[in-house]
Amino acid sequence: MIKKAIIPAAGLGTRFLPATKAQPKEMLPIIDTPTIQYVVQEAIDSGIDDILIISGRGKRAIEDHFDRNVELELQLQSNEDNAMYNEIRRISDMANIHFVRQKEFKGLGDAIYYARLHTDNEAFAVLLGDTIINSVIPVTQQLIDIYEQFKQTIIACEKVPKDVVSRYGIIGGTKISDKIWEVTDLVEKPDVKKSPSNLAIAGRYILTPEIFNALEKTDFGKGHEIQLTDALRILLKRERIISYVIEGKRYDIGNKMDYLKTIVEFALNRKEFAKPFRGFLKDIVKQKS
Repeated sequence: MIKKAIIPAAGLGTRFLPATKAQPKEMLPIIDTPTIQYVVQEAIDSGIDDILIISGRGKRAIEDHFDRNVELELQLQSNEDNAMYNEIRRISDMANIHFVRQKEFKGLGDAIYYARLHTDNEAFAVLLGDTIINSVIPVTQQLIDIYEQFKQTIIACEKVPKDVVSRYGIIGGTKISDKIWEVTDLVEKPDVKKSPSNLAIAGRYILTPEIFNALEKTDFGKGHEIQLTDALRILLKRERIISYVIEGKRYDIGNKMDYLKTIVEFALNRKEFAKPFRGFLKDIVKQKS
């Protein structure tokens, strides 16, 4: 049973500067909800309420968001805004959320290594803090179900167009079923011509405690960072790794174009915005065409 989730959220967010100069990219809102709140909700919906967020310098807003704000609560009560009061209280009571800071920005692998004292030598879930996945069954729950079957490290993947594989960690493997692959190789942001497949790592994992031993042996890699993908390649020499093609749509909030697309899609899915926003989009397209 997977009891704990780790959410790395220590990245500098350089692709969103200057907006992220003083604001964590994970706090960028999708309409009125910070990105990382969707990620935390996915962990909770997957039956996990013990969550460790790996933050860093300049990320205090994340901690404040999940903490209580008594003054705001009192103001909402005095205004008799019960719906928003209940929502604000719900956010602070969502789960048992802990924080630890990554002292230096050395990459995703290094951030996850900070969780070694929190996981009690048990397998745990990892959800990247800048990636939202919209699905009927939470993707983390999908991975937990596969883990219960194999009891091995599970990597969430999605099929991507071949011309964008250089943006992702890519797995190579042997097909077990339509959605399950046994991993034989992992490459971080490969050249299109050298990519082992078009199966991109989708920002969700179930990792066994052996990952920490692998991280200790991982050298600096792409971008002079300690890459989780490189650690998984070391782990692959010791134990089996399974890849699962997720059911759901992934939204990468790490780049501006995908962020814009995400806001549009989420707005069209919100009952109070869908009709007027769709009309606005039609009008603006006519004006610009």
